[in-house]
Formats: sequence, structure tokens, C-alpha cells
Amino acid sequence: MSPKFFERFTSPPGLFLFTLTLIGLLAAFALIQATPNGLGLANDSAAYIGGARGILNGQGYSDIWLDSSLEPITHYPPLYSLTLAGLGLFGLDPLRGARLINVLAFSTSTILLGLLACKMTRSYLAGLILAALFMTSGALMRIYAYALSEALFLTLSLMAFLSFAFYFERQKNHWLLIAGILVGLAYLTRYTGLALAATFCVTLLLLKPTWRERFKSLFSFLAAFVPFVAIWMVRNMLLAGNAANRTFGWHPVTLANIRRGVYAFSAFLMPVSEWQSALFKARLIHWFLAGIGLILLIWLVITGLRRFFWPKTYPQPEIVAFSTGLYAWAYLSSVLLSMSLFDASTKFQPRILSPLYVTFFVLLVGLVHWLWVQSPRWTRAGLILLTFFALALSLAGFARTFQELRRTGQGYASWKWRESPIMAAVQELPPGVAIYTNSPPAVYLVTGRVSRVMPTPFDAVTLEKRPEYAAHLARMRQEILDGRAVLAVFDISEVESTDDAFEALSFIAELPLMQKQGDNLLFGVFPKE
Repeated sequence: MSPKFFERFTSPPGLFLFTLTLIGLLAAFALIQATPNGLGLANDSAAYIGGARGILNGQGYSDIWLDSSLEPITHYPPLYSLTLAGLGLFGLDPLRGARLINVLAFSTSTILLGLLACKMTRSYLAGLILAALFMTSGALMRIYAYALSEALFLTLSLMAFLSFAFYFERQKNHWLLIAGILVGLAYLTRYTGLALAATFCVTLLLLKPTWRERFKSLFSFLAAFVPFVAIWMVRNMLLAGNAANRTFGWHPVTLANIRRGVYAFSAFLMPVSEWQSALFKARLIHWFLAGIGLILLIWLVITGLRRFFWPKTYPQPEIVAFSTGLYAWAYLSSVLLSMSLFDASTKFQPRILSPLYVTFFVLLVGLVHWLWVQSPRWTRAGLILLTFFALALSLAGFARTFQELRRTGQGYASWKWRESPIMAAVQELPPGVAIYTNSPPAVYLVTGRVSRVMPTPFDAVTLEKRPEYAAHLARMRQEILDGRAVLAVFDISEVESTDDAFEALSFIAELPLMQKQGDNLLFGVFPKE
């Protein structure tokens, strides 16, 4: 080992990169150990895993988990499934491939956040603190522990932010092109990548000093980004006749959904459940989120407009902090618009809020560092205590989450579903018996069987009444009574809480019951010996 190499390794940048890489490797190791039975599985997991298997077996990116004529998938962007299918070419089943992708994504995201914080604050310590906060966040670890697209989306988004920061720092156009490509890939992972594109476009418009530079940079960015959107939309229009399986309608976000989102964010902020419940009930979390959101918006508006109108007077703000703060508002606005105009079924779950979790961490570390620089030395002890308190809280939540994941798994990967007698009975049904259910993804992911959606009177996405509901219900009933189909209802209590509960329960009560396990019911006619 040459003295020059040793000198570089022991220099502050070398030690920072070594420590940051070590934290990233610890993140990967922690996620591997937390998911001994594989990643958690949710409804959307069936689309991604089934879509990947469809690509591998020559059926294309289609809904192979449903017992119906194959239809191309347009509701879910394809990149996560394409990545799973790519690993499948080497013999790795998409379900196992998802774990490899998410482990790598968790490790990479940890390192990227450390680099972003270092670039934002010019402090190696701030970079390590942000990486440690992210790695030990139980809420974020749960996101990466699911076979869903959020892990890949967050990683691509962080790479885009880093490339965007490099562009402003070095003024080299290729960094802007790379950022555009990464945002395009993020869009092909989740449609909310459009919010990231809007963030970068607005940032370029506000912070570039002349109209010439604004238009030039916008053209470069959009030239790299737009082809990804165009190709995917053209594919969808040709195969399915729609761009993204969304229809326009007005269904405003409900107060219950907003309250659900605030509760989820409070669980992220305060991982100690007893304290979190007390803060939520006292509405302190509500005021805290509203306050920091308003302060952030005011800072963005004042800083951006001053730079836009008087670029020679006001210097460019720190690019990571400004673009991250702008993205927080752009992402939240895009989700609210999507819920209100295109998809009423979307709820404020932790996975939907995960980009806001990450932006909160980035802005928090940036704020603490700014206070550290601005404050007199005698007041810095409070900031040190705050940092240790945040890390201790995060570590406590991490320990609890780690134990829960390792013991039970998440979603349809938990023991409740793996050892379900109803699922076992469904799996043993003769191949010719059709399966109706209120949860086709669960049936597919647990048993590998395809199924049909139990008829519902209202479309969950548009909230419109289905005119063919009665006819579909009658056909399903006849097939069940003839022994040609069964109906598997999971969590009957959820059916009882819906607006159409009376009609649904009246119909179910008329069917012959084959098996019952708690809230899970299997209806049908026993096959004759």
C-alpha cells in the first residue's frame, strides 16, 4: 500500500466516504436480517411481481394474477417490474429479486443522503448524521421491507437530486441531462415522478439569472426527461386506449384520509408509540406540521421570487435545501390533486408519504447545521442534545421495527396469511374451479392461484356506481351454487364497514359456507366424491 493511498484514505474526505459506506453496508445487513422470510407483500406487490413474471413468460407486462383475459398494465409504471424481470433472466424469481433490489436500494439511499447532506452543509459530520438517521428510521425501513416500487423510486429520486446539485455547482450540462434521465426513470417507477420533474423545472426558472439560461437549461432537462414519458404513454394508448388508467372526476380528499396521513406522519416523527399517541390526541402534531409547512412555503416563495426578479442582488440559495423544500410541496400537491381528480382509492399510507419523510430529514439536518453556524458557542449544547435525542428516538424505533419484521413479516408475507386454513383450502381447489374474492392480490401472492374480483357496486377509483353490478352478482352466485366457483372473503369486518354493507352481507348470507376462520370465510359447494 503506497503512502499516497494511505494519505488519501486517512484524509477527512477519505474517512467520510469510508464511514458513510460502512453505514450503507450496515443498512443492507439490517434489512437482510429483518426479512428472513422475504419482503412484505401488499396489494400492489401482485401487480409488480405478476407483471415481471408476465414479461418473463412471454405474456408481456399484463395482469396475469387475475382470472380474466390478459390486459396490459397501465395503472402501474413498468420500471420496477422490468428490473425484477431482468434479474429473472438469471434465474431469480421476481419475488426473491425484489428483496435483492430493495436491499441494494436501502444501502444506496443511505449513502446518497449522506452525500446530499455533505453537499448541502459542507459538513462531513452532517452527512454522517443524516445517513444514520435514515438507516435507523423504523418507518423508512418498513417502506424498503415491502416488495413495492417506493424503494427504487426513492433511490432514483436521490440520485436525481445529487446530479441536479452537481449541475448547479459545476455548470456542466451533462449533469442536467443525467438528472433528466434519472427523473424519467423515476417517473417510470412511480407516476409521482412528475412532481420531481416539476420541481426541477421551477427551480431552473427561479434560480437561473437570465431568460437565455432559463430556457437553455429547461430545454436540456426536458429533452432528457420527456422521451421516457412519451414512450410509455404511446405504449399505453396503443395497447389499452388510455395513458395511465386514470379518468377525470371530482372526489375531494376526505377529512378522514387527511387525519390518517397526519397520524402516519406522527408515527414517523415519534417512533415511541405511547408518546406518539399522546402528541396526536393533543393535536400538537397537527400544529407542528402546519407550522413547518407554512414556514417552508414562505421561505421558498420569498427566496425564489427575490432570486427571479433581482438575480444580481440576491445570491443563489443553497440548491439542495431549496430544491428539496420545493419538492416537498410539489409532491404533496401532486398527491392531493391525484386523489381529488383521478384516483379516490389512494390513501395517505406511509408508502405514499415516504418521499416527505426523506425530505423532512434532509431539511431537518440542514436547519440544525444552519442554527449551529449562526448560534453563539454557548447555545450549541442544545443543538448537540437535540441531535442525540433524535438519533436515540430513531434507534428506539428501529429496534422495535426490526424485531417486529423479523418475527412476523409484513402484509401477505406474515404468518397470518402463510398459515391461513382458508388459503390452504383455496390452494387445494381443483384447477377448473374459479375463485372469486375481495382480495385477488392476496390469493395470488400466497397461493399462486389466479382469481376474479368479487363484484362491488361502486368503482373504488372513481366512486361511480357500476351499472352491471346486479348482473355480475347473479352470475357469480349461480357459478358458486353450481360448484363451478367459490367465494373467498377475507376480513369480513371490513366488508361490514362499507357503505354497501347491507347489500353485500345479504348476498353472502345466502351462500353455502364451506369453511370459516375468524373473519375469513370460504363459500361454495363441496365437491362430490
